[in-house]
This record gives sequence, C-alpha cells and structure tokens, in this order.
Amino acid sequence: MASQRILRGCAWGVHLLTASGAAAGLIAIDRTTRADWRGAFIAMAIAVAIDSFDGPLARALRVRERIPVFDGATLDNIVDYLNYVAVPAFLMLRANLLPAGNAGTTLAAFVMIASAYGFSRTDAKTEDNYFRGFPSYWNLVALYIFCLGFSRAANGAIVGALALMVFVPIKYIYPNRTELMRPLTLALAAVWGVATVAMLPMLPGHNDLLLYTSLAFVVYYFAMSFALHAHPARVAARRQR
Repeated sequence: MASQRILRGCAWGVHLLTASGAAAGLIAIDRTTRADWRGAFIAMAIAVAIDSFDGPLARALRVRERIPVFDGATLDNIVDYLNYVAVPAFLMLRANLLPAGNAGTTLAAFVMIASAYGFSRTDAKTEDNYFRGFPSYWNLVALYIFCLGFSRAANGAIVGALALMVFVPIKYIYPNRTELMRPLTLALAAVWGVATVAMLPMLPGHNDLLLYTSLAFVVYYFAMSFALHAHPARVAARRQR
C-alpha cells in the first residue's frame, strides 16, 4: 500500500536524521581545529538537538518494525559516542582545558576508554529508565569548564573524577524518560535549555546569569540522582538482589 511505503520512507528519514548527527560532529571537529570555539559548541548543540528528536520520532513511527534489517540503536550509539565523547575530548585538548603535555592526553584517552566501557554495557540504560554510571555528557563538561575558567589542574581533577564515575553503578536520571519527578525535571530542563542555547552566541565570552542558571540544573541533576540512588526503598531493593 502507498501509505505503508510512505511510512517506511519516513522511517528511513528518521535514520537519516540520526546519521546527520555525525555530520554535525565532523563540523564540530573542523571548527575545533580552527579554534572557532563558538562554531564548535554550536555544532555540538545541533547534534544534541538531533539526538533529542530522533528517539521520539523513531518510537512514534515504529521504525524498528518498519525497517527490521537496520539497527537504529547501533547507529545512535555510534553517533552519540562521537558527539558526546570523542568531539568534546578533542576540544578539551585543543582548547588547552586539560593539563599540559602527556598528562592531558592521557586524561582525554581515559575519558574515551571509560566512555567506551559505559556505552558497551548492556545495562547502561536500566529497565526503570535511568543511566547506570555517569552518562558521558562530556560535551556539557567541556562547555562548563570552558566558561568557568578554572585552572588546568582543576579541570583535570573534575574530568578525571567524572570519568571514574562512569564505572560507579549509581543511577542517573534519564531526563525525558525517568518517571519519578519527571514533570519537575522536564520543567527545569526546559529552563536549562533556553539558558544554555542563549549562551552559545556569546562564546568565547559568557553571561554569568545565563551560565549559573544553566549550572543550577546540573546541580539539581546530580543531587536528585544521588538522592534517588540513596533512597531507603532503593537501597533495600538492591540488597535483596
């Protein structure tokens, strides 16, 4: 039927949308090599926007059923590893945000290895819609340490600690899928998104109000994730396994 062919074409279009995130990543790498930090972060933001829309579209169009021979989840992981790990790790090196010399290169390599482990775990996304271990939001880490202007040593300590947290099996909120506190999380995420996008045209400078408004959601994200992980009912459930 014509309608089925159209829907199948739309399903392929969703896969094309996902793959276009890799093109955004390539542009971010190119901008980084030219020290165009604004352009690099804007390209990374476009990749995040694509990643935010392709999943809901895929579920709405039942892409897996319409194109069973093509694994969209694998494609998504490839593109996400590029944009959330490889590109920001490269940017942190080229922007001199990490310790100088071999120490910084080693730290960036550790980010790549830790995140490869995180992406490869079959339980990286839990059945109750959380991330297990720090979910490799290295694009945001790169943005914040770029704007905050900490020393290379401080940046290295932050990056190293977060890379280690990939291996620690704490559950982190999956913003648009974790059910508990989802209305609050999505409302705060919307404010975060507006503030963060508004920051991008100002780079390499920044507006303090926008920066700390954006960071407020990050504080909420970690605090709520740790609080949910430490909740007595959840601790008891883990001990019973």
